[in-house]
Amino acid sequence: MFAKQSESGYRPALEGIERKTLVHGDKTLMTEFRLRKGAVLPRHAHPHEQTGYLVKGRIRLRIGADEYDAQAGDSWCVPGGAEHEADILEDSVAIEVFSPVRDDYLPA
Repeated sequence: MFAKQSESGYRPALEGIERKTLVHGDKTLMTEFRLRKGAVLPRHAHPHEQTGYLVKGRIRLRIGADEYDAQAGDSWCVPGGAEHEADILEDSVAIEVFSPVRDDYLPA
């Protein structure tokens, strides 16, 4: 699968957070998140391993009992089943890869 850069295809995820699935294969799915300052990603867990990279901005990320202040260039990995949450401290962009593929993130 190959995808060209495009401004279309973003979907609201939560207030102040939108997502776009960029590409996916049989085992992984890559998503871009646009995160507005002040938005909150509430504590949650899912079975998918989630590896991320902060392209721009600043967020406070909590994975289990650990807390990280992430800035552009930082990366993380959330194990499947681990509770995690985030506070968006600046307008930010993150790229995340999920494995296995999240069916709920597949393009319609």
